[in-house]
Amino acid sequence: MIGYEVVSASDGEEALNMFRTEYPNLVVLDVMMPKLDGYGVCQELRKESDVPIIMLTALGDVSDRITGLELGADDYVVKPFSPKELEARIRAVLRRIEKITVSASIPSSGIINIGFLKVDTNKRQVYKNNERVRLTGMEFSLLELLVSRAGDAFSRAAILKEVWGYTPERHVDTRVVDVHISRLRAKLEDDPSNPDLILTARGTGYLFQKITESRVV
Repeated sequence: MIGYEVVSASDGEEALNMFRTEYPNLVVLDVMMPKLDGYGVCQELRKESDVPIIMLTALGDVSDRITGLELGADDYVVKPFSPKELEARIRAVLRRIEKITVSASIPSSGIINIGFLKVDTNKRQVYKNNERVRLTGMEFSLLELLVSRAGDAFSRAAILKEVWGYTPERHVDTRVVDVHISRLRAKLEDDPSNPDLILTARGTGYLFQKITESRVV
């Protein structure tokens, strides 16, 4: 692919070994790999890294596609696909994990304190009760979007466009948003099944609860 240095592995075990020696900026995993499939590799990578992961799948069942997201992948591409589509997905994911501020109201050096969370938009780090919570790049971008406009509801389509860079016409399965919201709740909420921070806006999408003492420093 133009503009990228690519290394490849023939099976899942080799992929893990290469990851630990090559330190890639992004990983593309085929679900159907010998020795250790893409799901297994994704699960192992998430134990040690928040590197962006894109899954490639030929499986037609939506539940199979969502499995990769639930294991920590940032996005997926369904076979058959064009090289241009894959490159566009890669560019979009890499662009979103760069140090980008989603709202002019948040300075690039700002720290947002909202409830028991501290969101460092410069270092792209999150702390809950002063304890670091490790988020993937896309999880942080999603959280940053919601926190930057706390109290405002975002539709799934709007989130998909703002965070993943896709229009619904190009990426129609908005459940990628639902899975990432679930992952954020699991990491940040005291009771993910009854969230206090990341709320569902009925008939719309999601919003971050507006807390009066939130501030930017």
